[in-house]
Amino acid sequence: MKLFPCGHATHPQWRMAAGLVLAQLQAQMELPDYATQPRLGLLYITDHYAPHAQALLDHLRQALPGVPDWAGTVGIGVAVNNAEYFDEPAMALMLCDLTSEQYRVFSGVSPLPAAWADAALVHADPHTPDLAELIAEMAGRTQQGYLFGGLSASRTRSVQFAVRAEDAGGSEVHGGVLEGGLSGVAFSPDVSLMSRVTQGCQPVSPEREITQAEGHVVLQLAGEAALDVMLADLGISLSEPQKAIAVVRSTLVGLSAAGHSGVGRTGHLGNDVRVRHIIGLDPLRQGVAVAENLEPGMLLTFCRRDVQAARADLVRVCAEIREELEPETLSIEAIHALSDNPLPTLPTAGPRIAGAVYVSCTGRGGPHFGGPSAELQIIRHALGDVPLVGFFAAGEIARNQLYGYTGVLTVFTTP
Repeated sequence: MKLFPCGHATHPQWRMAAGLVLAQLQAQMELPDYATQPRLGLLYITDHYAPHAQALLDHLRQALPGVPDWAGTVGIGVAVNNAEYFDEPAMALMLCDLTSEQYRVFSGVSPLPAAWADAALVHADPHTPDLAELIAEMAGRTQQGYLFGGLSASRTRSVQFAVRAEDAGGSEVHGGVLEGGLSGVAFSPDVSLMSRVTQGCQPVSPEREITQAEGHVVLQLAGEAALDVMLADLGISLSEPQKAIAVVRSTLVGLSAAGHSGVGRTGHLGNDVRVRHIIGLDPLRQGVAVAENLEPGMLLTFCRRDVQAARADLVRVCAEIREELEPETLSIEAIHALSDNPLPTLPTAGPRIAGAVYVSCTGRGGPHFGGPSAELQIIRHALGDVPLVGFFAAGEIARNQLYGYTGVLTVFTTP
């Protein structure tokens, strides 16, 4: 497995952007370290191009006849190595150096057979009914139960790209632009993947057990009225409604499964915590309504978005990946990476990382990390100059869960 060719561009006209991307890909495929005959294209576009999705895909497929299979979706922004294109017309395309036996593109018109894959990259329409259940069911179709990906984010069409030429009549197949449901790429066990979830919030209260809940409303936390607990934790009172409303609107909840603490010893949210919005208060029942179906036994902590916590957690997951890939060189690099300003002079990653996919929340992009592209620059400083594509999503998928305000970083590694 060689490096995955990768190109990206922004331009008001999609044809011009496509031309710039194709020029980058063709130049890379002439270099000895890059794949010369990749088969799978991962395509991400911003919603400015969504109305032209079919024409754009047809154009790229015609220009790259040796790439028979395609997957991807639309986001408010797209992510690439060291940069993000947020709320502007842009596209990013990575060509994966995999054999036809190592992956399988799936969608509603080409379902994934049960237990065929080890893990899967999943794109989903956020308006799909029973989405959480569909994600869990899809995870059950993989041997490891591991998914990574996100929900399409668009102010126009929520399109997905899914072309499996073998099912649809070879390289001359037309179409491949879908709306609704799930699609993506499943990978066989001999494709080496490493994936991590990074949180973007900081706890502002102790973690407590939900002792009584009804639907989306938590009624009791650790045996006490949930509304009273929240007001005490946040230092607010309903006698000052304007102040209370402002504080509650800036507060989220972190939820963990029963028996699994979601707050680490250092006070950060763990990988398995699902962050959800507070959607209302119920003074009559002394409850707090959140955007998740709740069950007694789950653990809950109140939290807020925090720039420094998000930066530190992203550095942490990158360091974990580097430790697994290059343990003999991590010590000095980890020292640099764990600083507030990771050094841009870190050595580039070796051939052990062939490519990467990064899916981040739309609420994390741009200024949330301190400036344009700051989030992707942190990844670049930690992992080096590796091929990377991704998008800013309306929700992130990792393992068998739907997350919010997180980033999901996945790398393809060589043997």
